[in-house]
Amino acid sequence: MTRPFTKILIRGTNWIGDSVITLPALREIRRAFSGSSLSLLVKPWVADLFTGADFLDEIIPYDRRPGLQGFLRFARFLRKKNFDAAILLQNAFEAAALAFAAGIPTRIGFPTDGRRFLITHPLKFAYPVCHEHQIYDYLNIASQTETLLTGKSRVDFLKPRYRLPVDEKAQNTMHDQLRTLGWKKERRLIAINPGATHNPLKRWFPDRFARLSDMLLDRIDCSVVMVGASSEESISDEIIEQMQHRPIKLTGRTSLAESIAALSLSDLVISNDTGPAYIAAALDRPTITIFGPTNYWSISPTSPTSLILNQPVSCAPCRLKSCPTNHECMKGITVDKVYETALNQLGLK
Repeated sequence: MTRPFTKILIRGTNWIGDSVITLPALREIRRAFSGSSLSLLVKPWVADLFTGADFLDEIIPYDRRPGLQGFLRFARFLRKKNFDAAILLQNAFEAAALAFAAGIPTRIGFPTDGRRFLITHPLKFAYPVCHEHQIYDYLNIASQTETLLTGKSRVDFLKPRYRLPVDEKAQNTMHDQLRTLGWKKERRLIAINPGATHNPLKRWFPDRFARLSDMLLDRIDCSVVMVGASSEESISDEIIEQMQHRPIKLTGRTSLAESIAALSLSDLVISNDTGPAYIAAALDRPTITIFGPTNYWSISPTSPTSLILNQPVSCAPCRLKSCPTNHECMKGITVDKVYETALNQLGLK
């Protein structure tokens, strides 16, 4: 591969946490292809994550109608943009099929999910990448792609640039909104994210979140704010009903951009293994992520300010959505343990 590309389509990942983890790779692709136009194709619910990103020229929401007709119509839409290369960060068959149907001549990605025949330049898995954090998986794509074009890679695997930009206007608006809801600037702001949309086993227990929140409000001069998606509103309500104090509730009441702004203002974020934890870490906010059945060593928030809490058990990681035993991976994480960790993260111990 010797010719330069003028228009590159990057197929991003579908979920917030995964999308945050791709940030270092996207920045490396920008550096490697500084003279090219970069368009990122992502699902609408993660598009706001990249608003204002200086490493992208265009964000394309992948908002197609269901079925084959919807797929083909979107492929025709992409074909009109005349992309000359597609870099597939997403490993699904559909990502390669869409690039093929859109007539993009150069298609680069891992030959996963039975899509080898759709990819013009299949990438190789490196052993360490397959067994380490997924941030290096995406960096490996950027590295091999640069090597294909230039014969060598200058991707920095040692210092990934994970930082997430914040929209200053959204941050100021959220600051005023929180003040209206009762937060005083002199108080610490602690964000609690008790949901996990795609797997109920990743959720720490509502009664423990309730006790933890009350302990924080009783013992620290702080405000507690509940955050999360609209689908998680009932979980926040269940926690609030069990609390003695009244927290601020933002669950289901903010866009992704507003959620990012709220997290950027927080002195501490306590979350299950789900999107807001990854966002908070990428904002360099002190973060505690509670892990249960998932592989925290392969996918987790990445930042010096981020800590992970988990209870080692013989059956984890399992990635199941219904526990056949007694959910010991979560039961072993006590309220006192999270509270003590929170004090350390806040510099109070």
